[in-house]
Parts: sequence; C-alpha cells; structure tokens
Amino acid sequence: MDLARDALAVLAGLPDDPAALGADDAAALAADLRRVVGALADAYHSGGVSLVSDPQFDRLLAALRAVEAAHPALVTPDSPSLRVGGAPQERFAKATHPVPLLSLGNAFHADDLRAWYERVRKGLATVADDHEAVALTLELKIDGLALALTYRDGALVRAATRGDGTTGEDVSANVRTVRDVPLALGDAPDAIPDAIEVRGEVYLARSTFEALNARLAAAGEKTLANPRNGAVGSLRQLDPTITARRGLRFFAYGVGPTSGDDAPPATQSATLDRLAALGFPVAPHRATVATIDEAVAFVDHWTAHRDDLDFEVDGVVVKVDRLDYQAVLGQIATSPRWAVAVKFPAREATTRLVAITHNVGRTGVVKPQAVLDPVEVGGVTVGKATLHNPDYITSRDLREGDLVVVKRAGDVIPAVVGPITEARTGDETPYEAPTACPACGRPIGRPDDSADLRHLEGGCPAQLTRAVEHWAARGAMDVDGMGKRIAAQLVETGLVTDLPDLYALQRDALLALDGFGDLKADKLLDGLDASRHRPLARLLVGLGIRHVGETVARDLAAHVESLAALAATDGAALEAIPGVGPIVAESVVSWFAEDTNRAMVDRLRAYGVNTDRLPEERVATIEAPASAVAGLTFVLTGTFASLSRTDAKQRIEAAGGKVTGSVSKKTDVVVAGEAAGSKRDAAEALGIEIIDDTELLRRLSAPPPGEVALPQAESEGVNNVTPDSARPDDASPDMDATGQVRLF
Repeated sequence: MDLARDALAVLAGLPDDPAALGADDAAALAADLRRVVGALADAYHSGGVSLVSDPQFDRLLAALRAVEAAHPALVTPDSPSLRVGGAPQERFAKATHPVPLLSLGNAFHADDLRAWYERVRKGLATVADDHEAVALTLELKIDGLALALTYRDGALVRAATRGDGTTGEDVSANVRTVRDVPLALGDAPDAIPDAIEVRGEVYLARSTFEALNARLAAAGEKTLANPRNGAVGSLRQLDPTITARRGLRFFAYGVGPTSGDDAPPATQSATLDRLAALGFPVAPHRATVATIDEAVAFVDHWTAHRDDLDFEVDGVVVKVDRLDYQAVLGQIATSPRWAVAVKFPAREATTRLVAITHNVGRTGVVKPQAVLDPVEVGGVTVGKATLHNPDYITSRDLREGDLVVVKRAGDVIPAVVGPITEARTGDETPYEAPTACPACGRPIGRPDDSADLRHLEGGCPAQLTRAVEHWAARGAMDVDGMGKRIAAQLVETGLVTDLPDLYALQRDALLALDGFGDLKADKLLDGLDASRHRPLARLLVGLGIRHVGETVARDLAAHVESLAALAATDGAALEAIPGVGPIVAESVVSWFAEDTNRAMVDRLRAYGVNTDRLPEERVATIEAPASAVAGLTFVLTGTFASLSRTDAKQRIEAAGGKVTGSVSKKTDVVVAGEAAGSKRDAAEALGIEIIDDTELLRRLSAPPPGEVALPQAESEGVNNVTPDSARPDDASPDMDATGQVRLF
C-alpha cells in the first residue's frame, strides 16, 4: 500500500506556515492533503488500520485546515476537514445517530488551551455575569473507540460506533459482551429516564492487551499493534464470542438525547456523577476547576504521569462545566466551541525501517538494532531504536523496508513496536539472524537456547572495546580522560588487548596516537592511576560479571574481605548474602572458574589495582541496617499521591527490595494507589498485604523489625549509585552509562 508512504512524504514536505502559501502552491498542497487525510481517515474508521500515528495525522489535518482557512475557495464539499470520522463498514448494519457525535478541536500547548479559554469567555460575555471565571471539567482522553449506547425504559436497545458522526455501525451484539456496559440501568426505576443515549469510549487495558498479544503469539496468530487498534478490531468481530474473549472495557463520558428525565444534571461534572449512579464506569482522575491555571496544571501532571495508568490516554478533554453555557457556545463545523482536547506530546510515530544492524556488547552479546528514517517522537528526533533480540524481530515479522510504529517507552527508550503490514509493497526483506559477528567475523549463536545472540569464542575487538568503555565508566572505575573514541583507538592500535593492559600504557605510546598531545596523554594516565584505588565494589562492577550491577556489587563487597576471598566463596555461601540469589551466585562462581578471568585479576593486582575491601565499604553496608522493605518483593498498581511509580520502584530497589510486574504467591506486598485494578484484586484473593504509598514511604525510612537505624557513613563507592534495574547487563554502543539508549 502506497498510502502510508505518500502520507509520510506529504508530512515531510509540509511548510512551516501552510497558511502563508501563494494561491497555486496552496491549491496543490490542499489537493495532496485532502487525498491523504481522507484516505487515512477511511482506513482507520472503516478498517481499523492506523497507517500513521495520531500526532502525524493531526499535523496533516491541521495543515489542511490552515490552508483552507487562508484560501476559503479551496474548501470542497467532501473535504475531510468537514468530516468527523469515516463511513461505516458494510458488514455491519448502519445506525443513524439522532444527534451527531462531534469531534473535538485540538490544543497542543498551554498557550493553545489559554487561547481557547479566552474564546470561551468572549463567547459568554453577553450572557453570563461570571464569564471571567468559567468553571471547567477535566477528563482524561481515553485512547479507544467512541460508542453511543441507547437505553429505553432502562434496557440497552442499541450500541453504535461514531462512524462519520451522523451514521455509525450497529455493534449491539458485540457490545453486550463488554462487562462494563450495563444491560439494564440502576435499581431505582423512578430515577431512570424513559430514553437516554450514553456516550463513551470502549478500550483495551494495557495489561489485557499484553496478555492478549501473548496468547495470539503463542497461537501463531498476528499480534496487535497497540491497545487502541486492539479495541477497534475486537469490537468489529463478526462473531460476538471473539469480542467476549478480548476483555474490552468501557468508560462513559457524556449523554446525548434524553427524554423523561425529571431532574437532568446542570453541569458536566454532575452528568458524570449521574452516569456513575446509573451503573456506568466513568474515567477516574477527573477534576472540576475554577481557573485556567488549574487546568494547565492538571494537564502538566497527567502528561508526566500517564504511564501510571493501566489504560492508554492521549490527552485531556477540557469542557465548560455548565451545560447551559455549552448550549450558548454551540459548535462550528464538526467541533463544539465548549470543549477542546489537549493532546499529549507524541510518543508514537510511523517511519521506515531502513536496516537491521547488530552491536557487540561487553559480555559478547550481539544485539539487533533498528536503523530508521529519522522521525520526531515526543520532541526528540529518533534515528535508531532497540530491537531486543531475534525473537522480538521474528515474533513481530519485522522486515527491512517496512513502515513501522516507533514508540518512546516511558518517554525515554525508543523501541520498534511493530510493522504496518497493510503498507507492504513486497520489496521488504525478512530478517535472518546472523551466524557471524558483524565486527570480527567470529561465529555467534544462541547457546542453551538463550534469547540473545552471543559470541561462541573470544577475541572480538568490538567486545573488548565495550569492556574498556564499561571499565572506565563513572559507575565502575571512573577513569577520567577515557571516552568511547579513545577506548576504540586503544583496542584498534593493539595497545590494549585486555583490561590490565590499560595500566601498562606508556606516555610515549599514547603521544604516537592520532589526536594525542601532552595534556590528553597526561589526563588519561592520571585518570588510570587514580582508578587503581577505587573501592572493591567499583572493581566488581568494572569486571563486568553478568548480573553484578552496583547494588549487588556493594552487597558482595560488604561480605567478603577481598576479590581473592570472593573467588574462593562457593555458591551456597554467596546465596546466603542478602540481595544475592542463585542466578547471581552461579554467575559469580562461573566467572571465577575461568582461567582467563583469574589471570586477569592477578595482572590487575600486579599493576597495583586495589582488590581489597576498603574500611568505609564495610561500615556503610554492614553497620547501617537496611530499611524495612529489604528482601521483600513488591508489586505497584494504580496512581500514587506522594510519588510516581518510577520513583517508588527506584526507592524500593535502592533499599534492597524487589519490584515485579505481576502478583503471585511470591509477592510480599502490593502497593495500591488510586484506580488500582486487577492486581489489587489478585492480591486480595491470595491474601497478600496491601498498603498505600504513604505507608510505603514510612517503611522505606524505617529499619527492619528489632533493629535501630544508624547513620550511614559517606564514602566513595556508596554515593551517587544507579539502581541495577537501570543498568543493562550488556550495554550496547548506543547506550550511555546509565543504560539509557541515546536518541539519534
């Protein structure tokens, strides 16, 4: 399909100010925009296919509207700027809406929201004495599929999609399988209107989406690109039993035509309360505010905390609270004047997967990486993204040349979510995992059926370069004057063939290298000399033993006197150390069992590198007791009032606890915030302790039962640490010292 590529081409060629174009250029651009915007809308609304991301579509539609506003003669009766959605599918019966379902105008910045508010105040100036302070109701914008539910005498008689705003699809049979949708309203017949249309959004929770994709992959079926597409596809099944198995959810957000209601609500906030009383779930975290500053603060908060939710949101809907004010403001074209959708910064974008390359890590892991046509995601231009391992690529059937969806997971690490198979032309190249290292040509494979490709023999210069970079990193031996370029140069010239060679470097040899002068050479040699005296924990990190990050290294250093003593400790004794499990213990024992590793340690010791525990390491780790969460396994769910879930996870791990993503019999504590869902239910069923974030903070600052907290001595090696969870076992060249993938 060429449509997606055409859309991206038009997008790339958009002028900074479409409204400033001359008549001929404006006409040409308008024609291109009408073609691609209309076709993209039809593909999504009729086929449930997203060929570009929402923000990319929004940019195209905004450009069309700007051109048409500047040149009204270019507006055509069938322009997609005048349409709400898409035509209903032929396979479903058509359902005509008694009152059209409107789309919302968009705001992308606080200034846009403030400008909309000023228009609202001006629009109410002649009818409202308090128009200077118009109350607003704020609701999270659920990323799903709009529905209109019609009830007569309290019974559900029809469910219809938005369609083109006037005519949708009758999906009543499928919607009856959605448990959140009441088949009958309330327990008080006198309070139920004779007829009412309830409007809302059907969606797929993130946890349900992940479980569904796992089932589809296990069955060899095509996985879903994202929760929204999953919701659309699940609702449009011809067999309602399939819809029933998909676990769809529903949030109500408003009402349409109503009759026989003796006491209709006067505000949007009261409408939501009424819907809840009638048995409908309404989106949590809503608010009614008196000022635009409060509205901006609400948007800012959820822009930062949207990942705390178990459902996808792509913005905040801001509505004038009073319904009589809404009636005065009315609508323009297909959008109401009394509401606006403030869109969050883009986190997904569509672009081309140019190539799949491979990087060699310090432990010999060879990681696949996506090379992309550069695309802006969340304000950052992304040109490379992680592909994790060969199974990740093959399970998603990613091919070179594909148009793919790229997402910044957690707004930090870019990843390729999946291909847009509908856009394939047949020229794409399927992935084949390499059998030889791309850097040195030595054989690589997947020993013991591991997920990752690994070197099957040593001697790879790229692997050594990564090991030198890791050794010199701030969290390890912190060698001042050593960077990626110098590490590669030392390995490529043969001056460094293993880590101890760093301490055999001579000034004259460095001065002979390209780019080295007296100052640069002296800085590196001084940095190496200073690194000889780092604490034992930092040395353990620098050695690159698998599964030994900074936290585990400190635990090990607190319980052994020296590197020699650690080498002589068996697995059972290692597992007795708090924070050390069987996987870590086996990794440490295996590392010291290698002759080359023991020889390397001997050479480092001979060059004067400290291999003994420093006094302050023992005091800091042993005499200062851990917090009351040490050794416990936690699960976090819902939204916390006092800290983010990311902060909570980092604090728990820094205090010696463990955080997992699912509740099981091994879970000790579930920390449940607002809108905690199935994880809280699972904890209750298993009898697992449930606390809130306030109690978590108290326990983080408390010593274990029966112990008294002592002040922790400050020392090099225990300050400025990065949790192990933030540092990958095998960082690639495109990762920085914290394990975060750099954006290109």
